[in-house]
Amino acid sequence: MLPDYHFHTEFSGDCEEPVRNQLEKAVSLGMDSVCVTDHHDYDVISHIDFHLDINRYLTVMKQLQEEYRGKLDVRIGIELGLQSHLKEYFSSLLSSYSFDFIIGSTHFVNKLDPYYPEFFYGKTEREAYLQFFEATLENVMQLDDYDVAGHIDYVIRYGPNKAEFYSYHAYRDILDEILKTIIKKGKGIECNTAGYRKDIFQPNPIPDVLRRYRELGGEIITIGSDAHCCQDLGADFNRARTLLLSLGYTHYTEFKNRKPEFKPL
Repeated sequence: MLPDYHFHTEFSGDCEEPVRNQLEKAVSLGMDSVCVTDHHDYDVISHIDFHLDINRYLTVMKQLQEEYRGKLDVRIGIELGLQSHLKEYFSSLLSSYSFDFIIGSTHFVNKLDPYYPEFFYGKTEREAYLQFFEATLENVMQLDDYDVAGHIDYVIRYGPNKAEFYSYHAYRDILDEILKTIIKKGKGIECNTAGYRKDIFQPNPIPDVLRRYRELGGEIITIGSDAHCCQDLGADFNRARTLLLSLGYTHYTEFKNRKPEFKPL
């Protein structure tokens, strides 16, 4: 079973699943390793507190690493909510704390999350999607403190028509700029299988974006469920493997101490 490199636990503001439940599910699925990636979104406006208690998080995760040694290789990650004005904050944060893996995700644009309908008020769907992609481009251009860009087209999960009128070709210019910037900086992307469960019936980013990343020379790709409950851990990973192979990928990526490890699909 491919390792899950994007899932959440009780340490994330939008999740109540005990971390031990997630790890036990990984063991039951036959995973050799996983990377816990709880949310840390700083300086945002939200009904949910996405500020991670990093000291407590790392203390518990290191204890679990030892407890599961020989049974499951538990790697410690974090999902940082990227905003371009937080460059100095991230630099300071990561000079104080060490992780195996960092997902850099655009969740908030002008401090608003597309999860909430307010993000789309006063805009056409295309205008809202472009605003999100423009913010994503600015984030990956300005920031370096991440390893993989998370769910690049996250916004389509919550659009009025979701992916009905969305395609790579409709947003090709800006998506190419995002992908080229990521590749130039030596970063990667993820194949996030939550899209299969979010009524878009395909991963984030969609297959044509995954294909384009590889065509442009991208090599670093992780696979994550974005699970917020243990029932979703590793969900649709066989579909993801089949898809990636069909797109010409031969390897996926794991991370340890922020270093990529390439493994055959």
